[in-house]
This record gives sequence, C-alpha cells and structure tokens, in this order.
Amino acid sequence: MNVQIFIPCFVDQLYPETGFNMVKVLEKAGCTVSYNSAQTCCGQPAFNAGYWEESKSVCAKFISDFSGSDYVVAPSASCVGFVRNYFPKLFDNSSLHHDVMDLNKRVFELSEFLVNVLQVEDFGASLPGKATYHDSCAGLRECRIKGEPRRLLSHVKGLQLTEMNDVETCCGFGGTFAVKFDSISVGMGEQKVENALATGADYLISTDLSCLMHLQGYIKHKGYSIQAKHLADVLASGW
Repeated sequence: MNVQIFIPCFVDQLYPETGFNMVKVLEKAGCTVSYNSAQTCCGQPAFNAGYWEESKSVCAKFISDFSGSDYVVAPSASCVGFVRNYFPKLFDNSSLHHDVMDLNKRVFELSEFLVNVLQVEDFGASLPGKATYHDSCAGLRECRIKGEPRRLLSHVKGLQLTEMNDVETCCGFGGTFAVKFDSISVGMGEQKVENALATGADYLISTDLSCLMHLQGYIKHKGYSIQAKHLADVLASGW
C-alpha cells in the first residue's frame, strides 16, 4: 500500500524523531511511504487565530500537495481533525469542494490508520514500565479516536497501561489559548499531570505532540520523572 505522510509543524520543528518513527512503523506494516518535501502547514494556526482567508490559501496548498489516490497519514489528530472538520467549511460551494471530500476519505491519524485500515496492532514493540494515556481533544472529539491507541499499546511488551482520572478532560494547551490564558492553561496542565502521576505511570502517552509539549513543560518545571511520549515513539521502541 502506498502512503503519503504529512509531517505537522510541531513534529518538523521540534520532534522530528517522531516522524521518522512513524515511517518505521508504517514500513513495518508493509506500506511504501513517500514524503512530499513541498508540503507545509495544514493551515490550522491561522484559522484558529481568526485569519480565515490567509488560512484558506495554506489549506488550498495542502489539498494540492496531497492530491491523488494515496492514503495520507499524520502523527497528529489535531491536524487530521482540522482537515476533516474545517476544510469542508472553508471550501464549501467552491471549485475545490470535491477535492476536499476526496481528501477527507484518505486522511488518517496514525493509530486509526494502523488499526482500522491496515488492521495491524502488534509491531513487536517493547517498553518496560507503567503508562497512562491522554485523550487529546482533537483525537477524541474531532477524530473520534478512543480505543485505537489503547489497542496498539496493549500489544507493547512490558508496558502496563492504567487509566487516569478525568482522562477525557483537556490538558490546557489549545494552541493560542496557552498564550492568551496562560494561568488557566498551566492549571489545566497541572491537573492532567497530577492525575497521570496518581496512576504511578512512568510514561504519559498521546497522539498529539502539542499536548505532550505542554505537559512535558510542566513536568520539567516540577522536576517529575514521568516522561511524555508520542504513540509512534512507543510503537517503534525495542526493535
């Protein structure tokens, strides 16, 4: 199966290793992976800041960059959720309407692609320790992802997964929300980390590096030993 990968801004600029690990996992599942080096942003930051017309030009480029028939897979429920839920609104009754509808059938977050499309759950990963999983708002509410990451993690040798309290509550990042309402954002992050710590977890895992960056910042500030890890990095561990 041919797969194109979309590498979000957070991954490209701050966590490139997660992108490489996603490629490793997809190739182990039997995919032929390609990367369009002309790709840029999905357009979400400008859209969320209220610059809809500026965002629209970036989104149009995304549609062009990922034209064709290949699946498009990203290590970010946030970006995938934006493409699925807001591209149709931006391009409703436009010349790109049908291109958007076609793209929406082909774009997937990594965990849902592995479980629901490829139907592969065990990658021979190994990561000894205890973990808890954070449902990102985009993953849970925009992509409807809940069981897929947990099913993948259940096959990781040596990893014990325990659910935290208020697992579906926002971590407080929310893009510009963390900048404009920093005290509220930090308080929400604190609640999420403390709930994770209460499980005795060594790892706090999610599908979204934006959430993980926010939480790891609080963890580092407090000097806690728990580590925030992206699902792709966990699935690529131990082999």
